[in-house]
Amino acid sequence: MRSTKNKVLLRVERGRVRRRWLKALLLKALDLLHLKKVELSLYITTDQVIRELNREYRGKDKPTDVLSFPIGEKVGSFTLLGDIVISWDTAKKQAKEYGHSTEEEIKRLALHGLVHLLGYDHELGGEEERKFFSLENYLLSELSHIAPWSWGANFLKRKNS
Repeated sequence: MRSTKNKVLLRVERGRVRRRWLKALLLKALDLLHLKKVELSLYITTDQVIRELNREYRGKDKPTDVLSFPIGEKVGSFTLLGDIVISWDTAKKQAKEYGHSTEEEIKRLALHGLVHLLGYDHELGGEEERKFFSLENYLLSELSHIAPWSWGANFLKRKNS
């Protein structure tokens, strides 16, 4: 029998983040969305790198908090959802502005990027924007108990229930 598990690839170039927590968070989000045999990658980098990507792919010569690059191609038995790129520098600034931890901001941005990989785009406005934020808020609400400082035995019990 082939595996129906999902895959999350994580590369952290900048910042300190609990990798097992972040990977578990995204895997749980994929489960909540009833996705099977999908793969995504998350890259946490600097303002400089994300600025270059933003300029090259969106024509905006400035750093941003998160970029998503949907792929949606089947490779073997998996579907590659795409890549999410987060700027640690911008996430850290925004966390301070919003009054929460940098890891909580990384969580918000990772889920925001995931919703983009699923094909939703809030920048279109109207009904599309409503659907985007409805799904993002659903994920944030359902995953609110998965905080970096509480990840451990209790989370594993809930995850396997």
